[in-house]
Amino acid sequence: MRVNPNYTPDILTDLWQSQAQEQTDIQELATGQRVNVPSDDPEAAAADVQNHALQSQTDQYVQNTTDLEGMFQTADSALSSVVTALNQAISLGVQGANGDLSSSDQQAIAEQVQALQSQMVQLGNTSYEGSYVFGGTATQSAPFTLDSTQPSGVSYNGNTGVNSVEIAQGSSIQTNLPGSQVFQGAGGNVMGSLQQLITALQSGNTTNIGTATTQVSTALGYLSQQRVFYGSAVNQLNNNQSDLQQEQVSLQTQENSLVGVDMATVATELSQAQTAQSATLAALAKIIPQSLLDYLQ
Repeated sequence: MRVNPNYTPDILTDLWQSQAQEQTDIQELATGQRVNVPSDDPEAAAADVQNHALQSQTDQYVQNTTDLEGMFQTADSALSSVVTALNQAISLGVQGANGDLSSSDQQAIAEQVQALQSQMVQLGNTSYEGSYVFGGTATQSAPFTLDSTQPSGVSYNGNTGVNSVEIAQGSSIQTNLPGSQVFQGAGGNVMGSLQQLITALQSGNTTNIGTATTQVSTALGYLSQQRVFYGSAVNQLNNNQSDLQQEQVSLQTQENSLVGVDMATVATELSQAQTAQSATLAALAKIIPQSLLDYLQ
């Protein structure tokens, strides 16, 4: 005599369903997502792939913006030091133009300006993360070297190229000014004016010293204008960073909406599935022994 299983299908189905629900809930609680394989929700899974691509792109824009902020701040800090050095050179020039100074005093002042010239070359060779910021697009070699054969006392080894980096969808920013423009521009030649002042001090001609000091002042004004580029760029990046952070939040919210789960709801469902499974197993425990008794009779 065979045991008639007709009375058990519904109970067994309930058991299977509660076990399946339990496994699903456990996985969702572990991952925080309701879509863990594409078959869970093909449409949501496809949309989530696109969302992840946008998130990766936005993250790259954020990284670009952060890197550029550091570079711009480094360049601006260097130019701040240039401004300080030029003001010192102007003070020395005014001092050197005093007709009461001896020739040896003027020579001593000339040596101080030469030290400022060397400092200027070092500032012109400022680097950020291994790249020279004032070399144009030639970022791997120091753009400035002292060179007594040049009228400006300095050789520029960079180029006049500029770089740009994408910081948002369809939006790029120029990342540099070539050193030849910043330090040797037609509107004010920082390197050339310092060399002119050194030469004038060495000659002892107070008229020439005064003229050279005026040229340094002109160079200071010109460089201050060039410095505006970096300040404006930092402001643009700050605004861009804020927009990107909002975009990141929006994309994360969209992802949660597509594939995320309500953890409290899933925890409740898991508890209910476990309760249902326990009840089903209890029912089977009572039915199966009775079935065996019928079979034995």
